[in-house]
Amino acid sequence: MEVNTIERIDALDRKILKVITLNARIPFKDVAEQCGVSRAAIHQRVQKLFDSGVIVGSGYQVNPKMLGYNLCVYVGITLEKGSMYNDVVRALEQIPEVVESHFTLGSFSMLIKLYARDDRDLMALLNTRIQMIPGVSKTETLTSLEQHIDRTLPIE
Repeated sequence: MEVNTIERIDALDRKILKVITLNARIPFKDVAEQCGVSRAAIHQRVQKLFDSGVIVGSGYQVNPKMLGYNLCVYVGITLEKGSMYNDVVRALEQIPEVVESHFTLGSFSMLIKLYARDDRDLMALLNTRIQMIPGVSKTETLTSLEQHIDRTLPIE
């Protein structure tokens, strides 16, 4: 997203974003009604928001527990050298259970989020996949017991 994008988001764009972030499945005709403009205007504005990088995704979220993934885990990864980050990310992309990856400042070089079916599955992911990636020198695991907040930033 360009730095100047925020300057190009007007009041109508913000109103549209407020509506669709509350319900991504809302029909454009209903968004148009709430915003007081035509359905075509909504379609054009939403497309512009996608094209400019303001909206970065859409789709359905699946409950991992319903698919048998009972553990949500955050793993702090220490790299041998920060310059190995891109290679490590490419290796992590090959592990489907890894759903997020962040290059960080602080105690770890990286922080990843992954899902595992159970303790045995987690141990296998850590010992035979993640810790075997060249450049990974250390991992520290934090298990999420429950998630209470899952939201997007407020649209002002």
